[in-house]
Amino acid sequence: MKKIFCLLLVGIVLISCERNAITGRNQLSLVPESEVQSMALAQYSEFLSTNKVVQPTASNNAAMVKRVGNNLINAINQYYQKNNLSSELSGYKWEINLVEDKNINAWCMPGGKIVVYTGLLPVTQNENALAIVMGHEIAHALAKHGSERMSQGLVQQLGGIALSVAIQDKPQQTQNLFMSAYGIGSNLGYVLPFSRSNELEADKFGLMFAALANYDPREAIPFWQRMSQQGGTKPPEFLSTHPSDEKRIAELKTLVPEIMKNYYNPVH
Repeated sequence: MKKIFCLLLVGIVLISCERNAITGRNQLSLVPESEVQSMALAQYSEFLSTNKVVQPTASNNAAMVKRVGNNLINAINQYYQKNNLSSELSGYKWEINLVEDKNINAWCMPGGKIVVYTGLLPVTQNENALAIVMGHEIAHALAKHGSERMSQGLVQQLGGIALSVAIQDKPQQTQNLFMSAYGIGSNLGYVLPFSRSNELEADKFGLMFAALANYDPREAIPFWQRMSQQGGTKPPEFLSTHPSDEKRIAELKTLVPEIMKNYYNPVH
């Protein structure tokens, strides 16, 4: 019986892979984009209702987060249009909020629902670094990394059932899986880690989006160096899904010149 179950799961995985439009990589996809965007909208609204949102009219930092986010969104829209990928942004209704929270964190849900925590800003220190972080998180969403992690969770934890069935039959488990997959909330006790390939994709496309929005991608290296120094023996929650180590910084040092050459054309 166990062998048959394992074979069924393997079959589910094999027939549930699809090619991502911007990365070109095949990834496990048990989560339809329309369904996960609907779920994201509900979870985002609930998150904002239970956390303190900092208003741009009352805070220069909140205004900065909105400004940087909108610049990135404009650059992304132009890039997708130029590359005939605009349909990939179907259902995206971008929203950007700064939330009062001392944790060093930021995330982007499917459909463009973005949150930056106030605790991140002392580490970013400038708009270039903030753009790199936000670009990185947006890249995770556009590359559907969270959906990929949630699909893996559906296989591992719920036997590979469809998202619509999981929501109906096991709503709390499905909600926890969603929050864990997208790195939202510290009360869950765990967050599903991004793979190395996911991280490299988010680094690459996040830097590209930042550069296209006229933010200096060279700021990625000192930013991740600052991140690696945070938290002492216990790294911040952000690093549980976004590993910062010597290998990553070395990879960024290789990647940044390519991004500078091909995408960075600052307005003087």
